[in-house]
Amino acid sequence: MVRLRRRWALGLLLGGVSATALGGSSEPVLSHRRSGPPTRRQTAPVGVDNRAAGGSWRMPDDVRPADDRRRQIQGYASTTSLTPGESVDFHVAVNPAGPFQISVKRLGWHDGAGTPRTMLTSPALDGTPQPVPPADPDTGAIACRWPVSWTLRIPEDWTSGLYQAVFTSADGWYASTPFVVRDDTRAAALCVVLPVTTWQAYNQWPQDGQAGKSLYNGYTASGKRDPALRAREVSFDRPYADAGQPAHFTRDQDAVQWLERNGYDISYATSFDLHSGRLDPARHRGLIFCGHDEYWSVEMRRAAEAGLAGGTSLAFFGANSVYWHIRVRPSADGRPERVVACAKTDPDPDEDAAGPTVTWRYLDKPEQALIGIQYNGIVATPQPLVVRAADHWVWAGTGVADGDRIPGLVLGEADGVNNGAARPGGLGDTLLSRSPYVNREGAKRVQSTHVYETPRGAVVFATGTLGWTMALNRRTHRDERIERATANVLDRMVNRVRGSGPSDRTAPETAGQPEVSPGATNR
Repeated sequence: MVRLRRRWALGLLLGGVSATALGGSSEPVLSHRRSGPPTRRQTAPVGVDNRAAGGSWRMPDDVRPADDRRRQIQGYASTTSLTPGESVDFHVAVNPAGPFQISVKRLGWHDGAGTPRTMLTSPALDGTPQPVPPADPDTGAIACRWPVSWTLRIPEDWTSGLYQAVFTSADGWYASTPFVVRDDTRAAALCVVLPVTTWQAYNQWPQDGQAGKSLYNGYTASGKRDPALRAREVSFDRPYADAGQPAHFTRDQDAVQWLERNGYDISYATSFDLHSGRLDPARHRGLIFCGHDEYWSVEMRRAAEAGLAGGTSLAFFGANSVYWHIRVRPSADGRPERVVACAKTDPDPDEDAAGPTVTWRYLDKPEQALIGIQYNGIVATPQPLVVRAADHWVWAGTGVADGDRIPGLVLGEADGVNNGAARPGGLGDTLLSRSPYVNREGAKRVQSTHVYETPRGAVVFATGTLGWTMALNRRTHRDERIERATANVLDRMVNRVRGSGPSDRTAPETAGQPEVSPGATNR
């Protein structure tokens, strides 16, 4: 019998989990704005949920994160999202065999401190090792067929949100996997769409120097990553690498904490919900794409465009959004939405009526036509965001002037204007920044934040940088000017009368001026 690690059960009962595992920050993030907080609305379900006590970010000292070489404990969920009353299966492997438990947490702004709320913990379960299946010889997909370890029926009173199942073994290891609880019965003002297709595209599991594959890389015989050996399909029937936190997850978590801290009426969904129609944009005043949201199916894009045409606003809090065209496929046994296909080549061996799975701009449907700007490079070193059009309503109350530099905000990846690509047909098309940077290849680029409005009164806002959500929530990056500007955008989306049309104000500087060369290719 495996000896239980010291404080294992106590740690689970206390709901302890590390900031690394859950993608949050153990630091307090409340601050004051020069011009006061965003307008608060009547308390919505998320606000009520956040009154509950949160747990600690910390795991007990003798509980450590799992890794892909030894795979001490890892698992995955049978679905990316579900509603109260529906069930999710967890498939967990434990090496060596021994007992483990699953603690389910909601990530938000609980107890006024941003700590996770432990919703429930499973009984002790029996865990056994499970194999890493060989990659499909044709597509490179790695799909596990591990048995079900535990099934959870979502209680009827659970609030829509971003949840995480934390797997903890009796001998002192933990890993996790995220999922979303939707609310299909109530139309919140704003819906946060979490980018699960992009999370899986970057998932290199197992990150062991041998077997792992993502849509970016495979491994050579010497253990080096090689794009030539990448998969063209990736499966959700596998854990996320190492301790289970998806790539770029912290960017989403920063947005989630800021939105919940500021009392917005929000619900949650995923890329697949937009793809399938479970998420109807027309039910909401706005959709928020809060992180790195790079991989979009034709169904996702059509749904967003139809929502926008009907008056639903769109906010893109990251960069490099709507870049790759993907195909969503079922698993080998027919379960829907378990595979993301993106060959990144033309010809695409599995091409269908939607065309090859290549970049949207290759299909003559550049992301700029929807968003207003598009990806133009990976930022070599963080650069300041240089303010433009400071008298625009987005910058109202921030105290900025044209030419002001907001330090370190342009980082990771950036968007800008491509004058050779299609532009949206909206009104008040405005560049809110003009920030020079050098990309990873040494070429000079210009980042731009952008906004426009439609004749139906919808707002489309794009930050053009992966640093924006960090400036909303992380102690070392937070900037009250970015918080205020973000609040201005969301308050305008929420408070406007649907179909009333855009503001009469005309921006002083429009985006129809040459300033950015065609974008780089993101491979």
